Amino acid sequence: MKTVAVFTLLWMLVLSGLSLGQVQPKSQNLIVNGRSGQAPVAQISGHAFVDLSALTQIGQGSVQFQPNGIVVNLPAGPSGSSAASTAPPAPETRSQSSLSREFMKSGIESLARMREWATTLASAIQGGYNVTDSWVADYRDQAANSLSSASASASTDADHQALQLLTNGFNEVRDWSDKLLEAKKRMDVGKYATSPGALREDPASQKIIKCGHFLAAMLGSGEFQDDGSCR
Repeated sequence: MKTVAVFTLLWMLVLSGLSLGQVQPKSQNLIVNGRSGQAPVAQISGHAFVDLSALTQIGQGSVQFQPNGIVVNLPAGPSGSSAASTAPPAPETRSQSSLSREFMKSGIESLARMREWATTLASAIQGGYNVTDSWVADYRDQAANSLSSASASASTDADHQALQLLTNGFNEVRDWSDKLLEAKKRMDVGKYATSPGALREDPASQKIIKCGHFLAAMLGSGEFQDDGSCR
């Protein structure tokens, strides 16, 4: 609470018989600590005087008339400097399975890079395009760098547990990519071009798809969960 001691009775003089014939208070909009309301205001010799009862009512405070003066109590407004207004916000309550926001953000980015790598490679293989080591390496390196960023942002036990699953997903895509690259070198990928669903139905592809779906749902929920598809 903000306490202001007022040791003058100016407004009482305004209400006395001395001023009644000279001053006619006018109702005006008054803002006290960010709160607005109507209050009678009198202008005397260039100074404004306000009814204390109306002022404290608008400011949701109180007024006390004492023998040696008047005490006005006004709670601090939205922009006040009281201890309550300057105290830091209470820490966010999080469960042990909650993922940190930074890790969620970097984890989703890492997963997006893995998907880009896998889907682009699958499309190239199915379309019969030339796939080279350097071409695949560009996608792999981008995904690896993104995974490193996720690792650096992991700060809680839940983050580190989720990071392990994310790393497992990266390793699955890497092994699958290496096998397809070797098959391409041996000219042993024709079956994927002639049968559109062959590559997707491959057990390794199915595991990558299931793990990717699980990781996306987990990271989106903000809570660590476990699943065999990423083991």
